[in-house]
Amino acid sequence: MDGKKLEYKGVEALKEIERLTMKADEVQENLLKQILTQNKDTDYLNKYMKGTINRREFKSCVPVTTYEGILPYIQRIANGEDSSLITGHPITEMLCSSGTSAGKPKLTPSIAEDLDRRTFVYNLIMPIINKYVPDLDEGKAMYLYFVKEEMLTPSGLPTRTVLTSYYKSKHFKCRTRDPWNDFTSPDQTILCYDSNQSMHCQLLAGLIYRHQVLRLGAVFASALLRAISFLESNWRLLCEEIRSGQLCSSITDTACRSCMSTLLSAPDPCLADEIIEICSQSSWKGILCQLWPKAMYIEAVITGSMAQYVPALEHYSDGKLPLVCTMYASSECYFGVNLKPFCDPADVAFTLLPNMAYFEFLPLEHNNGTLVMNYDEDEQVSNDKLVDLVHVKLGCFYELVITTFAGLYRYRIGDVLQVVGFDNKAPQFRFICRRNVVISIDSEKTNEDDLHRSVTMAKKLLEPYDVLLVEYTSYPDTSSVPGHYVLFWELLHCGSNVELLDPNVLQECCIAVEEQLDYVYRRCRSHDKSVGPLEICVVEPGTFDALMDLFISQGASINQYKTPRCIESKKALKLLKSKVSASFFSPRDPKWVLKMC
Repeated sequence: MDGKKLEYKGVEALKEIERLTMKADEVQENLLKQILTQNKDTDYLNKYMKGTINRREFKSCVPVTTYEGILPYIQRIANGEDSSLITGHPITEMLCSSGTSAGKPKLTPSIAEDLDRRTFVYNLIMPIINKYVPDLDEGKAMYLYFVKEEMLTPSGLPTRTVLTSYYKSKHFKCRTRDPWNDFTSPDQTILCYDSNQSMHCQLLAGLIYRHQVLRLGAVFASALLRAISFLESNWRLLCEEIRSGQLCSSITDTACRSCMSTLLSAPDPCLADEIIEICSQSSWKGILCQLWPKAMYIEAVITGSMAQYVPALEHYSDGKLPLVCTMYASSECYFGVNLKPFCDPADVAFTLLPNMAYFEFLPLEHNNGTLVMNYDEDEQVSNDKLVDLVHVKLGCFYELVITTFAGLYRYRIGDVLQVVGFDNKAPQFRFICRRNVVISIDSEKTNEDDLHRSVTMAKKLLEPYDVLLVEYTSYPDTSSVPGHYVLFWELLHCGSNVELLDPNVLQECCIAVEEQLDYVYRRCRSHDKSVGPLEICVVEPGTFDALMDLFISQGASINQYKTPRCIESKKALKLLKSKVSASFFSPRDPKWVLKMC
């Protein structure tokens, strides 16, 4: 497809966003009508609506549900019963979540038309980006994408991650050549099931094309940092391959060997020497800009638990490459896009696209901008509590609830969002946290956002010592009374002095975390004495890479992997404990003052 046609498609994409946001209420109403018309004869909807497609009946009769509520239907379909239990169209696959944020993978039904909806969102990204960065069609994108080997349900339905589903579909494999999406990675390397061979080949291709790369990225920020770690361990081997023009024998995947042998068609000692000179430096600060000097930005998910990786990415880019977060999606549904992708990472907001699903919102209490989790995940929610997309209020917090063509009805996603603005009639949301990620000892309940905010404040104490917090997780240690929070921290010494930090600094980090946690936690610590002093365990370099390897070996996808913010797995906890090099406790109680009613 020539450039003029692609530019026209870009203009049309932006016009479509404008149309959708201008008529968000009308689009949502029509979408719900289509879903109900298509699925009115299903067992699930018939149980509550008796064949009608009335919107009011839907809102008053169909219950708000969670994964546990829909799971029996999913299991029956997986075991061979008909898709008509929940949807009017054949279910073509089951999509599995990463299983790292919620504890275990969930299976989500998907129909053929869902791929069209996901492709629609992907096709909006470059037109939005092109408003801010011109001429991206004159170079390549080094985006690191991975697939995960799929399985079959007892009835023969493929079970795979949403990204594997897309990369293996004709929408990706048979896509029209697009100079705005010209990847360094050959498709064969993306489609390789062996994540180590895939990573090796994709990084090798990125280095070969280093002078043509205009942007860097991965699905999640953690995957890009994983690639940097891989490069640190393997750059000498990669350079030897470039120097000799020969792929190493450890790459055994036939398709990878074939496509990479074409890229390595001739020895290139000059390129190898360039890379060796860069990678041999004692500090890798700014390494991304040096290896890929024409890169203009980094694209990855940097919201929620991924926000932790922003300082590390800024370190490796020396703060010179904007961090761009383009879209908001999950296995259940692709939700929306960031219309201001070059905003500060802390200001990322997503405009929900009203043609993706029927959106409703469960209001959550807040006190002067502070979120109060007033609904448990398993608590039955009254049908009349939900708010439509166009009726949410600025500044308020909500849990996202969706209804889809594939058979999810008034389904609680578990994401907590805050309304931060509007694009025409469509609200813009900031992702706050997953509501089911908590750590608790007594009556206090610390969610992901609280934990991240507290750690973010505490890690500032490390900055004067040129030390970065690379990654962290937690677990509630109840082996003694009272129990206490344990944080595992992996640190990166950026300066030349790599000696251990003064223990007092890390003790102060402990109390700094506690001072930022909520009123109930501080009461339990200081007054009730039902929670013990917080502990920070410093772990060896590479510990969180080993943790990722463990979860991947147990079925997680490298594309979708997110470090769990609270560890539940006994194997994962054993691994972390085996890597502890030093531990520190809060030296005093956090401040707490009795609040009078």
